[in-house]
Amino acid sequence: MTLKMCYIYTVNTELRANGVTNALWKLLTMDKVEPKAHNIIAMTQFRTETGYTAISQVEAYWESLRGVRMMPKRSEIDPRGIENALGSTFVLERLAPGIARIRIAGSHLSDLMGMEVRGMPLTAFITQPCRKQIADALEEVFRRPAISEIRLTSEILHGKPHMDARMILLPMKSDLGDVSRVLGCFVAQGEIGRTPRRFDVVDAKIRRISAPKAPAEAQLDIAKSAHKAAPAQSATGMEDTTSPFETRTQRSGVPYLRLIKSDD
Repeated sequence: MTLKMCYIYTVNTELRANGVTNALWKLLTMDKVEPKAHNIIAMTQFRTETGYTAISQVEAYWESLRGVRMMPKRSEIDPRGIENALGSTFVLERLAPGIARIRIAGSHLSDLMGMEVRGMPLTAFITQPCRKQIADALEEVFRRPAISEIRLTSEILHGKPHMDARMILLPMKSDLGDVSRVLGCFVAQGEIGRTPRRFDVVDAKIRRISAPKAPAEAQLDIAKSAHKAAPAQSATGMEDTTSPFETRTQRSGVPYLRLIKSDD
């Protein structure tokens, strides 16, 4: 086995160990001819909740990609930017109001269901009484647009111990420019037990998003604020106290006379 083949085998082994399947990696990269370096963002200084760092990383990556826009495009997603969270990451496609199917999903979601979840609706992870809440949250994300943060808890049945979970839904544009994609992250803590696992919604928050101001606009606002806040110059300071220049129009029909002083 050559050195190059050994390297490829080692990389694939590490990816599988981190819960990243070849199919997920291929699907996430299918929109790109080659990796884009500007889409690889270092994750620092973002809020985290114990055990849910993957959600914070995905949100931070989404924020970095969108820049001064409302949201990024689906084709801008580079899996290398969220490689530590890929196992819990998914992409949704809107099919109808309140309905979105899973196009791409990490291994954590498949583990929770005990099967491949691509093509399933997101509500497959939710208990029947709570599916309306998820449908409403999805519609808010697509239509406003907005970010949805959802807290969940599992149903407790024989062989299915208690689990706590968090999910975030972040809107994206398709290549056609419509808001019909979602970058999401689903993290469940606890023993999975028998599958499939489904969850009740404890709380769903909606955060409306707006495009941040471009740097030039921000500098203009600062300049305007500074101009308004500047105190007026006093007459004894640097203010020009020269009387304004006035012109007088010559009266029609009247000779225009000038007085000339002579020493003669």
